[in-house]
Amino acid sequence: MGSDPIYRRILLKLSGEALMGEQRFGIDPEVVARIADEVRDVHRLGVQTTVVIGGGNIIRGVAAAAQGIDRVAADHMGLLATVINGLALQDALEKRGVTTRLMSAVEMRQIAEPFIRRRAIRHLEKDRVVLFVGGTGNPFFTTDSAAALRANEVRAEALLKATKVDGVYDANPDKTPGAKLLKTLTYRQALGAGLQVMDAAAIALCMENGIPIRVFNLKVRGNIERVLRGEDVGSLVTAEAT
Repeated sequence: MGSDPIYRRILLKLSGEALMGEQRFGIDPEVVARIADEVRDVHRLGVQTTVVIGGGNIIRGVAAAAQGIDRVAADHMGLLATVINGLALQDALEKRGVTTRLMSAVEMRQIAEPFIRRRAIRHLEKDRVVLFVGGTGNPFFTTDSAAALRANEVRAEALLKATKVDGVYDANPDKTPGAKLLKTLTYRQALGAGLQVMDAAAIALCMENGIPIRVFNLKVRGNIERVLRGEDVGSLVTAEAT
C-alpha cells in the first residue's frame, strides 16, 4: 500500500439510507458526523472530492409512485429529499473546518448554487468539497445516474459507491447463503448479469468513458481512505477484470 492517494479527483456516491444508521427513517446525526469525519480525512490527503447523495432515507420516488402518487411528482419529492441530506452533510463538514459548496440540479438559489460544470471544477481547484444534490434534475433518473453523470462532467478519476455490504456479490447476500463476493468484474459483466452495482444507465455511462467504479462497505470505518491509498477493498468494476 502506498502512502499517496491513487486518485486525485473522485466522486463519492452515498445512498440516503446510509444516513439513517439503525433508524427506520430520517437522519442519524452520529452517522452523518462519522461520514463527515471520513470525508474530511480524504480531503486532507489532497484528494479533490465530490459527493452525490440519495434521498431514500426520507422518500423514494419509485416507492411513492407505487403508493399512488404521480411518478413525476414522486421523483421531484425524492430530488428535494437529496437536498435535505446534502444540507446535513454540508453542515457537518463545515463544522470540521472543511470548506464546501452545495450545488443543485434543481434551481433553489437561497439554499444552493445551481450546478454549472465549470464552476464545480473551479471549486475543486480551490480545495472545496462539492456536494451535488437534486439528482440530474429530472424525473425517472436515479441518483446512481446522477453520480455517473457528475463524475464524467467533472472528470473524476473514479466513482466510489459506498454501500451497506462489502462489495458486489454474485447473488443477494441477504437472501442467498454462500453468495460470493466478486473482487473484480467488467462493466459488461455487471450489465449482463444484472448484478446490484448501479443502475444500467450509470454503468453504461462509466463504461463509455472508462471511469472505474469501486463498491465498498461504508459501515467499516476508514474504508474510503483505504480505497484511496490503494488497498484492495470491496469490488472494482472496470473494462477488464483481473
